Amino acid sequence: MNDEHYMRQCIAQAQAASARGEVPVGALIVDPETGEIITRTGNAPIGICDPTAHAEILALRDAAYKTGNYRLSRLALYVTLEPCTMCAGAISNARIGRVVYGAADPKGGAVESGVQFFESASCHSKPEITSGVLAAECSQLLKDFFKARRK
Repeated sequence: MNDEHYMRQCIAQAQAASARGEVPVGALIVDPETGEIITRTGNAPIGICDPTAHAEILALRDAAYKTGNYRLSRLALYVTLEPCTMCAGAISNARIGRVVYGAADPKGGAVESGVQFFESASCHSKPEITSGVLAAECSQLLKDFFKARRK
């Protein structure tokens, strides 16, 4: 399987989040050795009334539970939108080995935009980063969602 295959799975999760009225961000965690998807989820801050319920955080929590270990160093996180500072911190603490994201987030992103968390001295663990996978599709989901909300 390749990055686009997994990102399409993330897009499906983002679409499901959008249908629930959540900002359309989807995430999944994959074991790159086996290709197994450990967990898949979408944003849920509104639905579960939790400001930390970003797709990445929910995926990290579920993967740690399922693997029985909070250190997820051999796993890869796929997400449709560049992670924010909160999520980047959680990714670092979980020691995720690789992060693959779709759309850049110039305003709220913290990987290659904004604060560039993984370059800071306080970062515990820096994952390998791949950005821009199906970026146009991931970005369009967000544009369509916010356009509809403004109407």
